[in-house]
Amino acid sequence: MTGLLRGPASRVIARVFGLLVLVFVVGAVCVGTLSLVDAPTGVAFALLVLSGSAVVLSFAVAPIVAGAADPMDPRRFSVLGLEPGPLAWTLFGVGFLSVPMLAVLAFDVCAAIVWAAHGVPAVVTALTVVLHLATCVLFARLSLAFGSAVLRPRRTRELSSLFVLGVVVVLVPVIVFLSSLEWAGRVPSALATAADVLGRTPLGAAAALPGALARDDGAAAWGSAFVALLTVGLAAGLWLFVVRRALSTVENPETATGRGGLGWFALVPGTPGGVIAARALVYWLRDSRYIVNFVIIPIVGLLPTVPLLVAGVPGPIAALVPVPIIALFFGWLPHNDVAYDSSAIWVHIASGVRGLPDRIGRLIPVLLIAVPVLAIAIPISTALYGRWAVLPAMIGVAGSLFLGGLGLSSIASVASPYAVSRPGDSPFQQPQRADSSGVGAQAIVMLGTILLSAPALWFGWLTVTSDVAYADAALWAGLGTGVVVLIVGIALGSWIYGRTGERIMAFAGTT
Repeated sequence: MTGLLRGPASRVIARVFGLLVLVFVVGAVCVGTLSLVDAPTGVAFALLVLSGSAVVLSFAVAPIVAGAADPMDPRRFSVLGLEPGPLAWTLFGVGFLSVPMLAVLAFDVCAAIVWAAHGVPAVVTALTVVLHLATCVLFARLSLAFGSAVLRPRRTRELSSLFVLGVVVVLVPVIVFLSSLEWAGRVPSALATAADVLGRTPLGAAAALPGALARDDGAAAWGSAFVALLTVGLAAGLWLFVVRRALSTVENPETATGRGGLGWFALVPGTPGGVIAARALVYWLRDSRYIVNFVIIPIVGLLPTVPLLVAGVPGPIAALVPVPIIALFFGWLPHNDVAYDSSAIWVHIASGVRGLPDRIGRLIPVLLIAVPVLAIAIPISTALYGRWAVLPAMIGVAGSLFLGGLGLSSIASVASPYAVSRPGDSPFQQPQRADSSGVGAQAIVMLGTILLSAPALWFGWLTVTSDVAYADAALWAGLGTGVVVLIVGIALGSWIYGRTGERIMAFAGTT
């Protein structure tokens, strides 16, 4: 911990500031935890089990997501000739001496005070603190070892970003859902069920043990104790195995000269489609022409809500409007991607790349950007509407517009490309060419997507205005239509690509 005060002054200041923020957050968490002393036992149980489970999950996932390097990696000690057993226990003990573990200790002590106020014996609360801390340390050690041995040779900033993206896609809808629940002085059934389930898993067993005793549920208490002890025992055994293997295994030197530094190209398979997807991802994340396109889309989706509210449309109804618009424009976005890629499309054609990998590879960036945005926007929009029963309908409508748009765009981008601004030019500059205005392709993809999504849109409208029972029909009609149009569009676009390669190359040469 004293290492925080070493290094350049700017880095030390940043670390000290981060430490102060952590102290403030831990203090707020402790105050909130101690406020449960007077809360009903059920409320304290639900909140403490969920919080304890989240802490254990964080220690298990954070090292992989952050790509953190373990300064106490067992492989560092392989040249010292140490015995695996003592080294494993020493590294396990050192794991308790860190700032994050002190923060967890503060939380666990506050939780023990809460359970003591609810009549739980001190022996049980102390055992809970030990088990919870040990579980966090062991999970962090195993996670660091996994990241070092498996992910480190292929580690890139892009892989870390994908991990973070997955966490955001899962976490944000869950937070929105929980924040929409009405407590009314009691634990919502969904939250209570989640706490009961987590209390029987390795994540929340230690935190659930005193709560089960406080609720006079002996069977649940014994079950949580058994799972918690078994988790620590198995994790400790696995940690000993990891240390033993690290000390007796010679690292493959080829891993040091792997594909690191290649960015997205290090993550994709070495196939034509994978290479095209990686290059497209580089363009989408660095080329201002692409960036402007997907940054404007959420804004375009939100703008219509203002005139709708001014015109007297109820707020809950207006809250549902942005999602379909965003999904429609995301599906429409790649309808001219061949023209944007005019500087490199000739390489694909000259090297004999088939249409299928080209069509699929170009859709990967849009999927990686649009899916998280829609995964966050749909539950937020549904929560603002106030009825979660419409969620299936929202998914169906958005899926139909997005997937259907991708399918039609896969056809239009090779059947009717039109001139766009060159790389490095202003994204808002539109070249004038008499032979490719692009109005027809844009309109056909946009209107065609809306027409093909008519069944999902109709059932979605009935869900909102008539009966929520239509939500399931909107879901399956939307997803079914979207998937079919996407598959047909990719297949037809691949065929057109193979038949008109010379024309596409000629277009690229004059754009």
